[in-house]
Amino acid sequence: MPLLKRLKEYIDSQYRLPTGAIGSYIGEKMVRQHQPETIWTLELLDFKKEEKILELGCGAGYAIKRILEIDSVKNIIGLDLSETVLKSARMRNRHEVNNGRARLVQGNVKQLPFENQQFTRVFSIQSIYFWDDIDETLSEIYRVLKNEGKMVLTLSNGKAGIMWNGINEMVENEVIPHMKKIGYKNIETVMGPDSRQYHTIAIIGEK
Repeated sequence: MPLLKRLKEYIDSQYRLPTGAIGSYIGEKMVRQHQPETIWTLELLDFKKEEKILELGCGAGYAIKRILEIDSVKNIIGLDLSETVLKSARMRNRHEVNNGRARLVQGNVKQLPFENQQFTRVFSIQSIYFWDDIDETLSEIYRVLKNEGKMVLTLSNGKAGIMWNGINEMVENEVIPHMKKIGYKNIETVMGPDSRQYHTIAIIGEK
């Protein structure tokens, strides 16, 4: 296998599951790359009062840090498969982790280690591509959401004016139909800001 191809596959694997020093670097790189859609996603979540929040694929904890600046947020849990980026997230939010307002958990999105109806808001930014089982994960999110809770999934569906048919077909033919089947209400897809020329959308649903 050519060296450049092996290198690309290695870097791609680090985006899926960051490990070691390279993984820490990738985690911080994603913080910088995803700031526009992160800020936009937090606006969509429309925090009210006494919010209990879960972020899936929390990475190095930038969104968590921004959310903890909001007084109406009671607590937040960030879940990620990578212990490497969770270490960065703990460092970035160490004060709120120490006082119990934030918690970081290693786990898989298709089997959430939480009781039913725990969260008022569940969100994920640029991680749906790495989910092993989208249908199962959507069902798990519904399970842990409180009644009238809200889910926001942010992702990119194109770049520089070119739409990614595979991603759009996944949204229209898999994600939204399964959300309807489970029982999500007020389902909508909204367009967000371009980020590094990537086109951003969010899938929103309520329980």
